[in-house]
This record gives sequence, C-alpha cells and structure tokens, in this order.
Amino acid sequence: MANQNAKGFKRLVNACFFSIAGFKATWEHEEAFRQEVMLFLVSTPLAIWLGETAIEKLLLIGSVILVLLVELLNSAVEAVVDRVGFEHHELSGRAKDIGSAAVMLSLIWAAITWALILL
Repeated sequence: MANQNAKGFKRLVNACFFSIAGFKATWEHEEAFRQEVMLFLVSTPLAIWLGETAIEKLLLIGSVILVLLVELLNSAVEAVVDRVGFEHHELSGRAKDIGSAAVMLSLIWAAITWALILL
C-alpha cells in the first residue's frame, strides 16, 4: 500500500494510483457505471461530429462526463452505506435514494443539453 503521508510529487503519484483503483473498483462492481462508460464512448465521437462549435462539443461531452462523476460519487456513498451494514435502516435507504436521484438528475441534464444543442 502506498504511503498516505507522502508529500510533493510522490503524493501526486499515489493519488493517481488511488484514482485508478477507484475506477477499477467501480468498473468491476457497478453495472450502471459500465453502461455510462459505454454511453460516453459512443457519445463522444458523436459530439465531436455533431457539435458545430468547440463550446457545443465541450457541453455535449461534458454533460456525459458529469453523469460519470455523479455515478462515481453515488457508488462511493453506496459502498460506505453497505460497509456500515446490510440490514435495513431508513437513513441508509435515504442515502442510497438521494445518490440515485443525483444520477438521474445528471442523466436528465445530459439529455436536455443534447436536445437543446442538436434539435
């Protein structure tokens, strides 16, 4: 395990490895994340092709990246809730529901962004 008290460049290198581990864990354990990565892989070339300006391309791609970011955070919340315990608890359910709502909102935002730019 990398030294969590590292400084300077070593800290930056460690942070990159921790981030890669986070991507791998999310890819392995979260089907929704895999689906959203596939969406990103399909939509990015489309955005480059269909966007007329650099800003349009950035907004189209950025809206899908936002979905990935929110899904990563939602997966982190779910992992922490599951770590605490699998028994039903109102606050655990609420935390998971709120994370899911955030993902849904980001998907709606992406859809609206694509619709407004392309239609």
